[in-house]
Amino acid sequence: MKVIDVSHHNGVIDWNKVANDGVEGVIIRAGYGRVSTQQDKQFDANYAGALKSGLHIGAYWYSYAVSAEEAVYEADAFIQCIKGKKFDMPLYFDIEDEKQKSLSRDTCTAIAGAFLMKLEKAGYLPGLYSYDSFFATNLSRELQNKYHLWVANISKAVPQSVSFWGMHQYSWKGRINGISGDVDMDNCIFNYPEFIKEHGFNGYSASMS
Repeated sequence: MKVIDVSHHNGVIDWNKVANDGVEGVIIRAGYGRVSTQQDKQFDANYAGALKSGLHIGAYWYSYAVSAEEAVYEADAFIQCIKGKKFDMPLYFDIEDEKQKSLSRDTCTAIAGAFLMKLEKAGYLPGLYSYDSFFATNLSRELQNKYHLWVANISKAVPQSVSFWGMHQYSWKGRINGISGDVDMDNCIFNYPEFIKEHGFNGYSASMS
């Protein structure tokens, strides 16, 4: 599946043009930090536009947390911002900040685990985003095996440090009709829309067998 990820940095987007350019899904930044007032200023508009254009939609939250306790506050803020919306792609925790890079693997694993568990308990399908080498050095294999992974590596055809991944961010300089300037490009190899609807995550009711 051809996927892009966007934030307010991409400006006002013409979602009909995006859809007509072959994009099938989008992961939208909902916000960052530990309070819901840090919602991305284009989040609601991007969600509405992508939904109207028939795209598959997920969201992500950029983290600054340096402890598991702070990560729980961030998860609460994320949940507040996405409340009332449906997503047929995962809800991702984005851990990549420079100050997190210097933390130990145990600490980063605890931070990510606290956030993802909070999402899981709220009925969402949680996912974990970072760049390839961060997965290798700062996040445990046990955590990686538990959650759906979205891995950034723009120098290789596929991620190198993880065994199983659902989405690969392979470029930060894509060009898509309807978006001014560069846009992040992603290859999704897992059928998240079907999985999410079948299991009743993210605001959907589980399919009857």
